[in-house]
Amino acid sequence: MQQHINSIILITKLAIILVLVNGCISNTKVIQLSETHKVSGKLIYQNDFDDLSDWKVEQVPGGKVEIIDGKLEITDVGGCTIWSRKQFSGPIIIEYDVFIIKDGGPRDRVSDLNCFWMAIDPDHPDDLFANSDKRGGRFTNYDSLRLYYTGMGGHNNTKTRFRRYDGQGNKPLLPEHDLSDEKYLLEANKPYTVKILSSGGIIQYYRDDMLVFDFKDDSPYSSGHFGFRTVDNHMTIDNFKVYQILK
Repeated sequence: MQQHINSIILITKLAIILVLVNGCISNTKVIQLSETHKVSGKLIYQNDFDDLSDWKVEQVPGGKVEIIDGKLEITDVGGCTIWSRKQFSGPIIIEYDVFIIKDGGPRDRVSDLNCFWMAIDPDHPDDLFANSDKRGGRFTNYDSLRLYYTGMGGHNNTKTRFRRYDGQGNKPLLPEHDLSDEKYLLEANKPYTVKILSSGGIIQYYRDDMLVFDFKDDSPYSSGHFGFRTVDNHMTIDNFKVYQILK
């Protein structure tokens, strides 16, 4: 009888281990960044936009941020940032799907598929949202933060840029990070997948399988908040995921 009980206990333990192992495996994915570059990552966060509870909206009055049909929909007038309330630490890959809408609406302007990441407020290093009301979605009010920034299709879809904000009002733009070639700009009503890699001093931004920026940072930012950023735009966002890069 005791031997039978011991066998049941052993089988139960093995079943639990198998479930745990399978759970770990299911959260692990090979992320295809480009045709020639792929990275293994473990899914640590996912948001399918059932609601806005995990997000903090900073927006100039007049715009809207809504959940419609299971997607984040932004209709903006004067500037908008939607921050993840969760802070992420590298090495990570951030991935999400976007769709810029042009369908005759008043805000259907194809421009400014932008974002912030690894964002910290040096004045409030433990609380990025202490000055949310003061920022209020106005772009110049973010100059005091420490973060990385990509502006894709800015200036009425004529430029795509990368900046590194140092938290002291400086946000230098390097010549090789000011792109005006059409392939780096935006098309209306076309789905895109954005993938951002932050791993030590390697900072990369991909749109679909195209490497847009490959920045080497000697003093990299290793943790902070992510934020969707746009102005005078109408777009949807879905399938937001964050992966811890596996060594």
